[in-house]
Amino acid sequence: MKPITHTELVELGYKWCLKRCGVAFKELKTTNKEIPDVIGFRSCNYTFLLEAKVSRSDFMVDKKKSFREQPEKGMGDFRFYITPKGLLTKEELPFKWGLIEVDSYNRMKTVYNPFGTGNIYSRWNKNEKNTEAESRIMYSVLRRLQEQKVIDTIYS
Repeated sequence: MKPITHTELVELGYKWCLKRCGVAFKELKTTNKEIPDVIGFRSCNYTFLLEAKVSRSDFMVDKKKSFREQPEKGMGDFRFYITPKGLLTKEELPFKWGLIEVDSYNRMKTVYNPFGTGNIYSRWNKNEKNTEAESRIMYSVLRRLQEQKVIDTIYS
């Protein structure tokens, strides 16, 4: 079997986020320094951030980014790495990061979740986050929809 690609992980993570959030974006470039592989927005201001890693070297580089070293500057109430099965261990993860693994059949499994159980996210243990950066993403999306003259469709 061929190894899973970053693009494939992002696509799987996007579908995972949509199931939990209803609204998600993948690799959306904005004015933010942080460009999440996937970010999902849920009502009540809960966000899920997924970072796809296909290699250990990419994971090690990611750990050195300013918004990883200062987690309060990063996005996501609930942060997860999504990786091929066996790439990372729970012990290697940064504080308050979860792990989703993908097997050779593209089946996903949350192998570590430091936030809580079930789907009542208000009871989960959230990260401190950069709400301004998350707002910039939402603004950027809405502005793009306005420029494309499709935002008025929400009124029909």
